[in-house]
Amino acid sequence: MDAVNPPRRTAVRRLPGPGPPAARSSEWVLYVDLDAYYVACELRDRPDLRGRKVIVGPPPSETAGRGVVLSASYEARSFGVKSAQPIRTAARLCPDAVWIRPDFGKYERVAAEVRERLQRHSDRVVPYSIDEAVVLADVPSADEAQRRAAAIQADLRVALGLSASIGVANARIVAKIASDRAKPGGILVVPRASIATFVAPLPVRAIPGVGPRTEEILGRHGIRTIGELATREPGELLRDLGGFARDLIALARGEPHEAPDEPSGPRSRSADRTFDRDEGREEELLRTVRELARELGASIAREGLRFGTVGVALRWSDFDRTERRRTLVGAREGPSSMVEEAVRLAQALWSSERAGRGRAVRTVSVRAERLAERIQRQVSLDDYRPQRPEGDP
Repeated sequence: MDAVNPPRRTAVRRLPGPGPPAARSSEWVLYVDLDAYYVACELRDRPDLRGRKVIVGPPPSETAGRGVVLSASYEARSFGVKSAQPIRTAARLCPDAVWIRPDFGKYERVAAEVRERLQRHSDRVVPYSIDEAVVLADVPSADEAQRRAAAIQADLRVALGLSASIGVANARIVAKIASDRAKPGGILVVPRASIATFVAPLPVRAIPGVGPRTEEILGRHGIRTIGELATREPGELLRDLGGFARDLIALARGEPHEAPDEPSGPRSRSADRTFDRDEGREEELLRTVRELARELGASIAREGLRFGTVGVALRWSDFDRTERRRTLVGAREGPSSMVEEAVRLAQALWSSERAGRGRAVRTVSVRAERLAERIQRQVSLDDYRPQRPEGDP
């Protein structure tokens, strides 16, 4: 299915089982994940390319193969092309692809349009990235939540020409996993009573935050599926995974350790990334921090918010976690301020670590706290210079 050529019918799946307990039956998380977002934005302007192998990224002919793929159509993905892949590799895998240089201004404008459409369906919308957001729905049943998801999906398709996959559950982590399984262009509803059944056959890598290193550790314990996690006790894994073991097992047993999601008017936002391999290079860590901070700062600014505290957390190769925060003298807004503070904190964490144990980094997180509506917009250098991912030529 071509996710960037929206289908007329929506694929809807509903996991069997009764709805969630009455005490929390009205709280539903709708995890909206736009399919092949950057490619979809481009194909709105160039419909003649639909159905073809399209890659969004610095064209190899202009960059000597430097840089990485931003996004690829599903036709290109079938040849092994994927996001964050080196340009040289993508060009070798798919030599006849059509390359489109990224237009970040366009992607930001379309993201603002998406957020405006989502806010028509709920006054509680929590953005997580430029192409993912949670819509919180206070509805009495799974059927109503499913109808709300279908209405959102149809709205995005008709009004903006974008396809979205939507996971519906009572916890964000489950809704996120469901949205991944619904791709492309589907809806998957997972009632609370069906969580354990839903996740049991999935590989452990389906869990957000589980990367190659965690997969390897679990494999040494004979655990390859989430269902196999449910049969273990936290004590068996604590030495290798720390407190993360409790979270993994709780999810596998259908009792994830999290609230449905942030309530209306959330006071913080965060963005994180798990490296494919534990990262021991400072320059790569700082590049990732800049990218996460830039996206987070832009997302917060689009919502008309300012931030008063910035935090950076690193989960190390041994699963220990360290964090630093800085409360600012005055509230800030925009990507530049977020990047400046986040990089300073990351450098301090790295320097402290290198003076001690010298571990590599598994996951990096950037967080903004003390969010408040801005009264008057601040002028920023971001208004006068284009933004692009750090490291791309």
